[in-house]
Amino acid sequence: MQNNKAIASTQDSVVEPASAHTEGESKPINITELVFGHIADAHEWHLFEMNGKPVAMPLPIIIYNKTKGGLEVFSSAHFEYEEHLRRGDLQVSVSHEGYHLEKGMKEKVVAEDGSEIYDLSITKNVLSMLISVVLLLVLMLNAAKKYKTMGAGKAPSGFQNALESAIIFIRDEVAKPNLGKKHNSFMPLLLTIFFFVWINNLLGLLPGGANFTGNIAVTLCLATISFIVMVVRANGHFWGHLLNPPDVPFAIKLLLVPIEIISLFIKPIALTIRLFANILAGHIVILSVILMIFIFGNMNKAAGIGFVPVSIAFSIFMFVLELLVAAIQAFIFTNLTAVFIGSAIEEPHHHAEHAHH
Repeated sequence: MQNNKAIASTQDSVVEPASAHTEGESKPINITELVFGHIADAHEWHLFEMNGKPVAMPLPIIIYNKTKGGLEVFSSAHFEYEEHLRRGDLQVSVSHEGYHLEKGMKEKVVAEDGSEIYDLSITKNVLSMLISVVLLLVLMLNAAKKYKTMGAGKAPSGFQNALESAIIFIRDEVAKPNLGKKHNSFMPLLLTIFFFVWINNLLGLLPGGANFTGNIAVTLCLATISFIVMVVRANGHFWGHLLNPPDVPFAIKLLLVPIEIISLFIKPIALTIRLFANILAGHIVILSVILMIFIFGNMNKAAGIGFVPVSIAFSIFMFVLELLVAAIQAFIFTNLTAVFIGSAIEEPHHHAEHAHH
């Protein structure tokens, strides 16, 4: 009974006045809401719209409620957004089991009784990640099986040939120049990062795809992995130069050491922002160009129709450019990871100096 009252009071608090949109009045286009609605993470996978209604694949909502002390699992299909349910700039879904969704720049599950919850749901980005992992495993295991069957000495063919070209490129152009003789021990990490970032960048370009690598939490996790490997594998020479630079006056060390420590943490931040910003910007540009049709159409129907070929042409150009950016950003992330690890495992050059003298 109390739960029903809480739901009713929550819904009453977000109902807009009936005069907000008069009957028959065309609703203005909210560009920010449309763009971020497509690129943000969500608890359902929006596919397309039919007759003005969204067609989406519901995903499982998994919530741990500290007050109740247990997991609650149900479908996100219970959370439907109604136009009259809003709280300021936030879209608010209908209530279910004492919870509702609030959607602004991002979407989150809210407990209506104010209890603390942990959202462990399978969101669109999580499902996209699982799909990419399965896809990578299938592709790599099939290639490995072919090598095992035919032998490594036989010339590769088909997808195996393309895969081998990419692996050799990462080995010769990324691992060897930056990691030297120790490059083989880091090849699994570099190849995993390269193919994982690349395939997720490509999946994000599919119609209805998830903006996985355009999520800063994802790029931060990837950068953190690279940072941990760099710190764990760093040798004494690296830490000595970082914390006690040789042949430097003590007064200068007091200034230099804090700068070097700060620069150590700037490296993963640079990795995080570079990938996130480039992928996010590409998605925003493509969506904005497409939405220009509706902006002009809202102003004048003839202008909207006239802008269609311009929008389509520029969208195709940007899409092709993003295909290139997907590969370039995967390479840059992998290369910078190798550069940072290489600087941490670099050995002192005493022998070379003695030979020179």
